[in-house]
Amino acid sequence: MAIVQDALTHGKEVFVPYIHSIDSPSSTQKKTSIMDMLLLQSMEEFKSLEPDKWGIPSLTKAQVENKRTCFGTIGVSPNTVEDATQRFEGLDLIVMPGMAFDQEFRRLGHGKGYYDHFLTRYSKKVAEKKTTTSKMPLLGEEQPHPKPKLPLNDLTNST
Repeated sequence: MAIVQDALTHGKEVFVPYIHSIDSPSSTQKKTSIMDMLLLQSMEEFKSLEPDKWGIPSLTKAQVENKRTCFGTIGVSPNTVEDATQRFEGLDLIVMPGMAFDQEFRRLGHGKGYYDHFLTRYSKKVAEKKTTTSKMPLLGEEQPHPKPKLPLNDLTNST
């Protein structure tokens, strides 16, 4: 909470995860889930967030309408619309949860791939705009990683 409060106090934009279901492009699945990062309006809004099933403070469905994403679009995937008043500037810092991290900065999550998918989308957008971001998860020992994942730039411990 201190990171969010400090960022808002210093006029930074803070984006929080919102996980929601979308129609799957595959005919074998009816729904799939995706994570968008949506703009937090204030510390009061942050305090009103409800923990999701992983304990991460999250927006409710009622709070997401017309919210700006970290990509400068409005709404949630796949129905985002371009916002002519915004441009993608990149994020200064991405803080993400994880069960463990190794010395090579690889992250072991809960297996749903929300952050991995988001980082892939974000990396493509960054490559288009040539911006960079520091990603800082929690410290850990070497972790198994069955498929290639994007390495992180740095680690920090929350204690």
